Amino acid sequence: MTTTSIALITGGSRGLGKNAALQLASRGTDIIFTYQQSAAAAQAVVAEIEWLGRKAVALPLNVADSSSFNAFAGAVRQQLQQHWGRTQFNYLLNNAGIGINAPFTDTTEQQFDQLMQVHLKGPFFLTQQLLPLLADQGRILNVSTGLTRFAVPGYGAYAAMKAAMETLTRYWAKELGPRGIRVNVLAPGAIATDFGGGTVRDNDSVNQYLASQTALGRVGQADDIGGMVALLLSEQAGWVNAQRIEASGGMFL
Repeated sequence: MTTTSIALITGGSRGLGKNAALQLASRGTDIIFTYQQSAAAAQAVVAEIEWLGRKAVALPLNVADSSSFNAFAGAVRQQLQQHWGRTQFNYLLNNAGIGINAPFTDTTEQQFDQLMQVHLKGPFFLTQQLLPLLADQGRILNVSTGLTRFAVPGYGAYAAMKAAMETLTRYWAKELGPRGIRVNVLAPGAIATDFGGGTVRDNDSVNQYLASQTALGRVGQADDIGGMVALLLSEQAGWVNAQRIEASGGMFL
């Protein structure tokens, strides 16, 4: 009998994290995901996943608060035992994030620190805490951005944190290789979600400009990324390791 895989997704109550959760659930994976603000939105996602026939648990987490990670790992351990009778999960998707657009000359130390805590320090120490709960032969998928390849003014600090995660991805793949854990990083292009205030989705001029700079002639949708997450966490991608995969439709070629 094949044991059901379990994915842990940070920031799974909306946007790309929610889509990834639903895409994985539709392919037979059970889900633990985190949310920061809206418990109601999180429970709505739980209901959607259960409608797909999978188990789901939503846990609160602020990825910027590394002092909470030990307690969070304990909560994950408890939920695994309670709902699955297990001590480990299979996939970790480091997805939670924020967007701050500020020119280099105007970026404040507070903005820099916030981006670092959410996008670099958070994933680093959260993954460290969760490693004992991640099964051998598991997968870690970090989320980066196309902005590490092409430069759009105002996103330098954000992109710098993501570039650091791309480097860490290769180190984690090397150091966790003896456990059979694959580690990759997915870099979305411009996606029409509520991320960063929903600018790509809601601002027609921004949307049209980005579409004109994309080989496939449109901006991305959440489904474009959720499907790639599911692929990279699947057995079919088992020989893909330590790689940066960009899913941007061919932006700024």
